[in-house]
Amino acid sequence: MPAKERHYSPFWIPSLSMSELVKTTLDHESTDMLIDKWLEHRGSGHDAYHEWFLDVRERKHAASQRKQIIAWTKGEFVPENIFCRTVDTGRLIPLDRTWTTHVFHHRSMSDRKLSMMPVVFTMLPELMLLRGMHDSGCDEVYVIVTDLKRQEMDDVTDYFKMVCRHSYGRTQLKPSMEQRIQFEHMRLSHTLVRQRRTPCFPQIDLTFRALLYEKRPRFLVLFSHQTTSYSQIFFTHPSFVPDEDIFYDYPTGCPNPCCTEDCEMIRFPRRGLGNAAILDVKRGGKKFGRKIRAKQMCNWIECDVCFFEESLPSSSSSSSSSSSAGGSENGDRPLGQVCSKCRLVRYCSREHQKLDWPEHQRVCAKVAFV
Repeated sequence: MPAKERHYSPFWIPSLSMSELVKTTLDHESTDMLIDKWLEHRGSGHDAYHEWFLDVRERKHAASQRKQIIAWTKGEFVPENIFCRTVDTGRLIPLDRTWTTHVFHHRSMSDRKLSMMPVVFTMLPELMLLRGMHDSGCDEVYVIVTDLKRQEMDDVTDYFKMVCRHSYGRTQLKPSMEQRIQFEHMRLSHTLVRQRRTPCFPQIDLTFRALLYEKRPRFLVLFSHQTTSYSQIFFTHPSFVPDEDIFYDYPTGCPNPCCTEDCEMIRFPRRGLGNAAILDVKRGGKKFGRKIRAKQMCNWIECDVCFFEESLPSSSSSSSSSSSAGGSENGDRPLGQVCSKCRLVRYCSREHQKLDWPEHQRVCAKVAFV
């Protein structure tokens, strides 16, 4: 018998094969080209991003191998001289690692032969930082292009947060919650149809949830090219959110110097968990992938020695410490050796410290700690 045809439903697990959006992929070479182009136009004394990195350069770092930091101690303003602490392995790695971007958009953009490179270029510094925060799992970045206005983006954000909290990975819902999801889905669908938005909301919903189920990204971007709106970054775990102690004054992306903090092209979580769009994504088992675990690993990129590991609670868990959700698992793990100069990284052996030195020397410096 032929396979039963799948139909779209806001309550069923969707498949990317059902999506009618066109996927355009920008490979590592395209990302490198965009970064070079961005550096040509950035770095002047009047550039907000360059000024922010200069300000971060002057800040004192906490003497910890686990806290998020951005370190730029030597050299000119280029990604290979700016290092970021990864949230998954605790390594200090430069921002020069590229990625592949998959952009999903309405077919009308292909008909008009519009390039997707400006979409990525618009949020390149944000993607560079978010990519740098992860040692693994961010080699591919997913973006859905829309033309949502500000209030519509707010409503769509609230909808996805509600759906992930109450229905992600669940086969049965309470009747009251099922009615609420159905109502919000219909309301958003009718609103976007009346405003002639592309793509329609069912296609946005289908592609968005299919990416969560099939690709399990660390973060996902809902991009809007409306000048009066913003682009939303969705995080799939609280530990993936940038630390507010570092990014509290991060630029809004708006080129107008007279604009306030509310005028932002990219909704970057400058206040950490306080204003981040976090999706309560179920994890564990074969169906939903591994649970999120924080590690402290040897800073040599090819080493798999782990000094510390603990389970992290999801956003739906209690607000207790992460150790209560699984606890640390040190056991007989080696303590490792801390770099005596910068005290920001740890190694399992002197040999691996020497192997990592050609890269680490670009950031290693004796600095004052808070």
